[in-house]
Formats: sequence, C-alpha cells, structure tokens
Amino acid sequence: MYRGREGQWAFYLHRISGLGILVFLMLHVANISSAMWGPEVSNALMKFYHQPVFQVGLLLLIAGVLYHGFNGLRIILMDFTSWGVRYQRQLWYGVWVLFVVFYLPFLIKIGGGILGGGHGD
Repeated sequence: MYRGREGQWAFYLHRISGLGILVFLMLHVANISSAMWGPEVSNALMKFYHQPVFQVGLLLLIAGVLYHGFNGLRIILMDFTSWGVRYQRQLWYGVWVLFVVFYLPFLIKIGGGILGGGHGD
C-alpha cells in the first residue's frame, strides 16, 4: 500500500495539507488578535490580506481543507470497514473526483477575480 503509489502520496498530501491548515490557523489567530490594537491596525491587516498573493494562498488553503477532509473520510473508511483497505486505491481516486468537483467553483470565483484584477471580490 505504501510503496510510492497512491497510498504513499495520500499520506504525504494529508500531512502537508494538515500543516498548511495549521499555518493558516496561526495566522488567523494573529489576525484576530490584532483587534486588541484597535480598528486601524485590524483594518490595515485585512487590507494587506486582500493582495493577490494572499488570494492565491486562499486558494491553496481551500484546496488543503478539501483534500484533507475528503482524504480523512477515506482514512475512516479504511479503518472502520472490512473492505476499505482492499479498495484504498479506488477510494483515493474518489477523493480526487470529489476534490475537483468541490474545488472548481472556488477556483473559478477566486482565480477569476485574481486574473481579472478583482482579487476574488
């Protein structure tokens, strides 16, 4: 299952997406904490976060959350069913199908805003 094939990639991507979500949560807590210094600081940070590079980061965050969630469901099926491990490869491809279906609207909306200069608004 873990010999450089689907299971290995699922393992790596699950860890990477989890770390990405953790980094976002730390930035989010820091951003929310900026309210202690008043609305000027908080609003300046919010304006700073609306730059295109952060919009790309938002797309990466959404991708990470979707993949991590769907792959987590795959892991649950593998752990708690008698057939999950046998079909882990098919389940992983199912994760990608669900990922693409759910990610495309975000990519179109936010990516189109970045490319169109509207920054996803």
